[in-house]
Amino acid sequence: MEVTIQHRGDVKFEASARGHRVICDQPSGNGGSDSGMTPPEYLLVSLGTCAGFYAAQYLKARSLAHGDLEVKVSAEKATQPARLGQFRIEVIVPGLDPQHQAGVLRAVKACLIHNTLIHAPAIETVVSTPIEAYAL
Repeated sequence: MEVTIQHRGDVKFEASARGHRVICDQPSGNGGSDSGMTPPEYLLVSLGTCAGFYAAQYLKARSLAHGDLEVKVSAEKATQPARLGQFRIEVIVPGLDPQHQAGVLRAVKACLIHNTLIHAPAIETVVSTPIEAYAL
């Protein structure tokens, strides 16, 4: 799995994967033109859409209504170091029978992004400078 990020000026970036593209930017008060969500908002999107996918799969497998499924994700900022310190995922399933609430909760907690955040991954960061850049 891989995405490519290209700088598009100021604080704007374009991310692409498998032919899909999204813009990441900052609000005008933070030096951007507000033409896309911020990196933390994309993290919330990733968590919420993953949770929604797992919830929908649970509901579909049981032939339960899932057309009005909605997920809201929020996070609180923390400091030292700067990060998102607490997340809240709210899965809204209108008309869900209480006997299935625990099942939806289990399904959502099996989400790849949820588990990635719960069990901190190793992150390798490298800086590379292609030789071609010096030829100019």
